[in-house]
Amino acid sequence: MRHFVFSLFTLLLACGAQAELRVFATVPEWAALARELGGDRVKVYSATSAFQDPHRIEAKPSLLAQARQANLVVAAGAELEVGWLPLVLRDSGNAAIQPGRPGYFEAAACVDRLEVPSVVDRAHGDVHAAGNPHIHLDPHRVQKVAEALAARLAEVDAPNAATYQANLKAFSGKWQAAIARWEREGAPLKGVGVLVHHASFTYLTHWLGMKELGTLEPKPGIEPTSGQLSGLLARQQAAPARMVLRTAYNPEGPSQWIAGKSGTPAVLLPYTVGGTPAAKDLVGLFDDTLQRLLQAVR
Repeated sequence: MRHFVFSLFTLLLACGAQAELRVFATVPEWAALARELGGDRVKVYSATSAFQDPHRIEAKPSLLAQARQANLVVAAGAELEVGWLPLVLRDSGNAAIQPGRPGYFEAAACVDRLEVPSVVDRAHGDVHAAGNPHIHLDPHRVQKVAEALAARLAEVDAPNAATYQANLKAFSGKWQAAIARWEREGAPLKGVGVLVHHASFTYLTHWLGMKELGTLEPKPGIEPTSGQLSGLLARQQAAPARMVLRTAYNPEGPSQWIAGKSGTPAVLLPYTVGGTPAAKDLVGLFDDTLQRLLQAVR
């Protein structure tokens, strides 16, 4: 009996040593990065999919249950999840993942951000005081987030720190080679003018040197109006855009209306991992994005 108890105790210790680190990611892109860096050491849950607007999520009991079990929350930050994540964190009852603790990580805090407003006024729409939060569409910023996230994983799960650093090294090598290829392939996009449904692609167009000539939304977070669309159509005469960009969760009607009236291609971009069948991971996200943009300008 004593031998059985000792064996059971040893088995429990071994299982505990192999327990996965539970990561609660708010959006698919940072869930994908956590999987790259964590490998088989992590179990990652994504609170949203590519077909959901991350600004507008309901704090459902299923999210609370996942947050309650999490060892680490990986959020986009810069107020992207301000409408739902604070409630999830508060009601989870999990002290380890509250802001200011090692178990809470914000990607946007790791990089400089574009479109930081000088004045925050909700009359201007859904304006983010900390700047545009959609940082994941610049691969150079993704690299910086990867370095910070690997360090945080090592802090939260110190016994496996070497694994996270090894995974970071492997990811960085692959990622830097991919960036060089993307920038070479994306050279024809420099200077190309586009219309966008929402300011979701700011970091993408900034990275590639494209020009955003207008937004279908009259104000951030306000659905396109007939007046706004008609105004953009009139401007096409003087400053024509080459394409109209939207995400999988944006309604297709407004971009299709512009396309039908002007002959400008309406282009669905994956925006995040899972947004198209080809965007299965972070490399696939950028591969498919570049191919769709290049096809539209041919």
